[in-house]
Amino acid sequence: MEQTTNNVPVRDFSFVHENINDFKSNETYAHTSFWRDVFQRLAKNKGAVIGMVIIIVIIGLAIFMPMISNYTYKEVTLNHKYLPPKVPGLEVLGIFNGTAEGVDVYTKNNIPAGTYYFFGTDNLGRDIWTRLWNGTRISLLIAIIAVAIDLLIGMTIGLISGYFGGKVDFFIQRFVEILNGIPQLILVTLFVLVFEPGIVSIILALLISGWIPMSRVCRAQVLKQKEQEYVLASRTLGANDFRIGFMEILPNVLGQVVIMSMFSIPSAIFTESYLAFIGLGVRAPMASLGSLVSTGYKSFLSHPYLVIIPVTILALLMISFNLFADGLRDAFDPTMKEL
Repeated sequence: MEQTTNNVPVRDFSFVHENINDFKSNETYAHTSFWRDVFQRLAKNKGAVIGMVIIIVIIGLAIFMPMISNYTYKEVTLNHKYLPPKVPGLEVLGIFNGTAEGVDVYTKNNIPAGTYYFFGTDNLGRDIWTRLWNGTRISLLIAIIAVAIDLLIGMTIGLISGYFGGKVDFFIQRFVEILNGIPQLILVTLFVLVFEPGIVSIILALLISGWIPMSRVCRAQVLKQKEQEYVLASRTLGANDFRIGFMEILPNVLGQVVIMSMFSIPSAIFTESYLAFIGLGVRAPMASLGSLVSTGYKSFLSHPYLVIIPVTILALLMISFNLFADGLRDAFDPTMKEL
């Protein structure tokens, strides 16, 4: 009678390798750190890579172009007003050649030969190229400050509120709800009345309520992490609350904090642009992307480049930061793709 194992004939089983030494039971694999794994997943995300490249290019242009430009952002030349874009090399191709409606505006206004305005000029003859990159500097500065406020204030308050819980969490959350109930536009308007339109008013408004979304995300992550075994082990070994909160829990929520900070950058850029558009942004002759759009839209029908160019840069920044933030989210937590 044929020998069987659990009603399955023994002859149905066979070794993959005849020699037991062929089995690689002791094979070792190279150690990969968490951050290296994150970087590898991020590098495979084409959208995130494209967004990062665009961000780097725009930041580089914003830093260096005003330094090497032949004009300043506040230089006024009235006989050069409303000149269309003119770029050396491209003019021979029939594009960016300084013409509008078939008329060479540079020749018509007796502009000296060899004069080029890459993005044209505005109603005061100021170079849009230089003003655009200076305005991008202002918008990026606001975004960097917003991230710093998120990380310093929002992360700290969220960590304290989530870790201690109880009455501490109750009072902090009621305070946050009160601040969140005040519209940011009203805060900026009040600061403008006390100070003046500009970066200071926007920064103060961000200090008051801009960190609230970050604090809520951080609090939610801390509430989940503080119930883990490693927190109990640290407390059993005698670690104090400061060490557990900032040395044990914080590194485990840092991924979500970084992702949230990336998403807050386009939000801050849009907020600054919106405030500048309604006249609560930086004061002339300084410029930001929002103030350039605000000035240019009035002449959109006759000189559309005054609006199209800053809107394009603003849109590229917003899209690029969102793509990069999406890539970071997927890199830190690949399971988020399934949600």
